[in-house]
Amino acid sequence: MAILNYTTQIDVYKTVAEIERMLSEHGVMSIMKQYEDGQIVSLSFLIDDGEKKIPVRMPIRVNECLKVMQKQKEEHPRMQIKATKEQASKVAWRIMKDWIEVQMALLEINMVRFEEIFLPYIETADGKTIYEKLEDRKFLLE
Repeated sequence: MAILNYTTQIDVYKTVAEIERMLSEHGVMSIMKQYEDGQIVSLSFLIDDGEKKIPVRMPIRVNECLKVMQKQKEEHPRMQIKATKEQASKVAWRIMKDWIEVQMALLEINMVRFEEIFLPYIETADGKTIYEKLEDRKFLLE
């Protein structure tokens, strides 16, 4: 089965704008994009939990998406998968948009809280996300 959204033609900037709109409609603050080589590589924003503002950084790993697309292109030549960095960027952002859209739906029915959704992406004082800190510790909590 091919990667989700592999045929998307929707521009990265349009997808990022859709993500920003969803997040802002659900109360996030101060959305910021980080660029490398002219490409958006992460989206950062603040969640206001009523007591403090919680920083979140959502990375987009385009190169990882590209590797999957290249592998799938080799395995399924009839699917005409366009395995380019530009297409991988479109696909990765579109998948992120879909994921956030589902998470916002869960938030709307009070199944989750913002902090639960974005817990691995919450940025700590040293600039690392909670996931990155746990990864450094081999996922040992003590």
